[in-house]
Amino acid sequence: MHNIRKITEDLYYVGASDRRLSLFENVYPVPRGVSYNSYVITDEKTVLLDTADSAVGQQFFENVAAALQGRGLDYLVVNHMEPDHCALIEDLLLRYPTTTIVTNAKAAAMIRQFFTFDLDSRLMLVKEGDTLCTGRHTLTFVMAPMVHWPEAMVSYDTTDHILFSADAFGTFGALNGNIYADEVDFDRDWLDDARRYLVNIVGKYGMQVQMLLKKAASLDLQMICPLHGPIWRKDIAYFVGKYDLWSKYEPEQRGVMIAYGSIYGHTAAAAERLAMLLAERGVRGIALYDVSHTDVSTLVAESFRYSHLVLASSTYNNGIFTPMENLLLDLKSHNLQNRSVAIIENGTWAPVSGKLMKGILEEMKSMTMIGDTLTLKSALKEEQTPSLATLADQIVADMNQ
Repeated sequence: MHNIRKITEDLYYVGASDRRLSLFENVYPVPRGVSYNSYVITDEKTVLLDTADSAVGQQFFENVAAALQGRGLDYLVVNHMEPDHCALIEDLLLRYPTTTIVTNAKAAAMIRQFFTFDLDSRLMLVKEGDTLCTGRHTLTFVMAPMVHWPEAMVSYDTTDHILFSADAFGTFGALNGNIYADEVDFDRDWLDDARRYLVNIVGKYGMQVQMLLKKAASLDLQMICPLHGPIWRKDIAYFVGKYDLWSKYEPEQRGVMIAYGSIYGHTAAAAERLAMLLAERGVRGIALYDVSHTDVSTLVAESFRYSHLVLASSTYNNGIFTPMENLLLDLKSHNLQNRSVAIIENGTWAPVSGKLMKGILEEMKSMTMIGDTLTLKSALKEEQTPSLATLADQIVADMNQ
């Protein structure tokens, strides 16, 4: 049974959602699943924009057939060659053998790496600014390298002013019938997953995202159709603005994320106490996380969200507590910058985690240290409460600058 939705008179959503998937890219938890979006244009020539993951293959092919209504498929536009969007290309060609594949040279090379079918006889190579006229519609192709693979491109329908944005403007989460962002409470139900998706999948490539946003700024965008998550047809500037902030590594919210790595609870207690002191000083945006029990993708996303970070870690094997070290290395690899950071270290006989954490932070861009490292020996003592209060004052002062 097909499950398609008409977007315009000749554009159909033919994607499908996977609610069984537990780890996106076998890394990132997706408790709400994920959608693999694909679109069919039924013009004088028919066009499919990207395929889908093999996990939803049966539903996908039923959807494509329903949208085509007995017609053949003239063109397959391959915007992105990651397997969650290209896995079904060969199966598609078995069903529609006269289809021409429209893509760029880098993507074509990847098709040859993934598959063994004869590509040359059915390939139309395009580059920046090239167009494809299908009758009423004209698609213009815009290269988007490293958003987030080097071959990525986007397709812009100059007729209906629709951007088929590949992995840009996507989000984790399966679609529940409502395929449009304005049909759901996006801020409540989707924004956290959108942030986590962008900063973990594409966060390292902020400069490349900025280049794509500059290209998009010259386009009349009436709709954005991404490969994951809901379609945007209203308040497009709102979501583009989020991508602009995240890709410029600017905080989305003035507030404090406190992440602690605690073995027996003593470092956790100090972090909890600091959160209380900040609240007493009027800070309202406070997020507190145990790095051992929160997936690192969430911690990375929250680090992109908040303006100020507090990292509190036990010393472990004469180093940084392992989950905290993993977080710091992930933040570094995702190119986080422009943040103010305070450090709390703990150790029973040789507290060195603070020095080591600071060393990693100093290798990152525009990371400002707040105050001196606060050192605990085993547990926070009453006589150290003034030092913790001073740290809270320094954080608040830095937030008010």
